[in-house]
Amino acid sequence: MTKFLLSLHVLAAIVAVGPVTVAASMFPPAVRRAGLPGAGAEDTGGGIGTVRLLHRICRVYAGLGIAVPVLGLATALAMGVLGDTWLVVSMTLTAAAAGVLIAFVLPRQEELLGLLSERRPVERAGAARLAMFTGVFNLLWATVTVLMIVRPGPRPGRERPRHHLDGTHPDGWTAA
Repeated sequence: MTKFLLSLHVLAAIVAVGPVTVAASMFPPAVRRAGLPGAGAEDTGGGIGTVRLLHRICRVYAGLGIAVPVLGLATALAMGVLGDTWLVVSMTLTAAAAGVLIAFVLPRQEELLGLLSERRPVERAGAARLAMFTGVFNLLWATVTVLMIVRPGPRPGRERPRHHLDGTHPDGWTAA
């Protein structure tokens, strides 16, 4: 059951979080291109239609992304690692990433999309702020991913490595 839950958790992260990170990263440059003179909804080179699509991807997949922490908690319970430091840090960073997405990224996307829809000018600073918040969101998710793979610290059910009498490990590294 643990492997099944872990597989669902990883698949949910790839399918739900991946598109948000990519679409959110593409959004600020698409806004800048759409704000250029002559870039209308029918423009295939980066008009408002592209900006709308990227925002929709972010909104829809952010909603689907709730499956990632839900499946993650179920997996952690099944593995018996719910109290491990690496997992607590990962859950905290996941909550922070969700907060950045909900409080800063999606509202600013809507604001910039509204300006473009009304054919009002988009200030470069607005797109730059959005890019900064998107970068923070992506960095938080990258950190969570690394923590999930590396899982620092001792693992339940895994003995500490045995050392030879001379202080070396059977694999060749030296004990500190």
